[in-house]
Amino acid sequence: MNRDIKKQLISILGEKACLFAEEDLLTYSYDAGKYRALPQAVALPDKTGQVCEIVKLANKNNLPLVPRGAGTGLTGGAVAAKGGILLSLERMNRILKLDQANRLAVVEPGVINGDLAREAARFGLFYPPDPASVDFSTLGGNIAENAGGMRAVKYGVTKNFVLGLEVVLPTGQIIHTGSKCIKDVVGFSLSELFVGSEGSLGIVTQAILRLLPLPPKQGTLMALFPTMQRAARILPAMARAHVTPSILEFMDHECLKALDAKEDTDLASQAEALLLMEVDGRQEKVASDLASLDRLCRENGASRIEQALKGADRERLWSKRRSLHASLHLIKPRWEEEDISVPVAQLPDMLKSLDQVARDHHLVMANFGHFGDGNIHISFAGHEHDLEKAQALTVRREIYQAAVNLEGRIAAEHGIGLDKTDEISWNLDHSTIEFMAKLKAFLDPNQILNPGKVLPRTEERD
Repeated sequence: MNRDIKKQLISILGEKACLFAEEDLLTYSYDAGKYRALPQAVALPDKTGQVCEIVKLANKNNLPLVPRGAGTGLTGGAVAAKGGILLSLERMNRILKLDQANRLAVVEPGVINGDLAREAARFGLFYPPDPASVDFSTLGGNIAENAGGMRAVKYGVTKNFVLGLEVVLPTGQIIHTGSKCIKDVVGFSLSELFVGSEGSLGIVTQAILRLLPLPPKQGTLMALFPTMQRAARILPAMARAHVTPSILEFMDHECLKALDAKEDTDLASQAEALLLMEVDGRQEKVASDLASLDRLCRENGASRIEQALKGADRERLWSKRRSLHASLHLIKPRWEEEDISVPVAQLPDMLKSLDQVARDHHLVMANFGHFGDGNIHISFAGHEHDLEKAQALTVRREIYQAAVNLEGRIAAEHGIGLDKTDEISWNLDHSTIEFMAKLKAFLDPNQILNPGKVLPRTEERD
């Protein structure tokens, strides 16, 4: 980066908010996934106006500009793959307004998800989206990735809670989408254009988020099943019984073996699958739903059931799910990770296909995730050696093909990023991808904003 551009960055932000030293750049060169790339500079704005000026500077000089939240993504979305300026929004971390009467919050992008949830709870309100990174991922990053989490089965994902946005476009222009109103048909509905766009169409600098009344009670149920097929019967059974848990998670046999290794338990000897469920609402509703779920699990072959209503007891059950990644690393130090989704009714068939892929390639494969919304997280590894890159890619593509065959998607909540640009056509036809590319070119004529992400390489402008 030339000296003049550095001087202009410093004039916009001040010296302390501009990083150029290699040791500083290294700390922003990666996310939670496998990709690494060194930016030429890191900019740390704390005002929308500063973001605008940085965007204009990058646009004028054809410099790549990569927005970043907390760097918790898994597909390289916040990695400066083509160098340029990494724009960290960590200092824009204020909850600007928490409106109890209208049940909404106005936030900056650097607010931590869990911090908003805790602040909302003080007012008897509730922000449902809860990705696994809830205590350190930012709301701006959640919006960019359309983050989901465990409560999606009942409450939906981030897009269901975005009422409006302030967005800086790749040219430096500020636009406002949506409003604080529940009903609003003034102009095009633009907010969802930016939700899930992975920072490639604009930079969110403020968001109006919908809140719900805080459920007064929660109850948790854990059930062990002799087979995954038995566990899967619970899905149509719950639909028939009109019971909708707020959370419905599953873990397969390899996951149970990992938990046994960490906790010195014997779950894997008792079952092939574990389901964790949570219900919420008024006390009588929680009690009724837990009783219904208990009955349904027994009718569908559960070999062991535990219920928990108190905080400590519920935490003990949920710690199994939260500690799963750490537990898996006790079995294998290195796993390849995948994230796909299928229509809920096709989930048992997808799990059968994954078992076949594991057998065909002699893999250790652990499947877990969100049973209630068809989102499967997959960890796979070789039995004795790390997989070669080519073999891992072959496995990934067989997983994607199995999902597509069942009308599923190659990415559920971790995004496309750098990871799946070459496979996005497995879900989207040529006309759709071409339209996306034209939209990107219209908003970002110099292709500066998060280049190399989401769109296939063949659709990028040279």
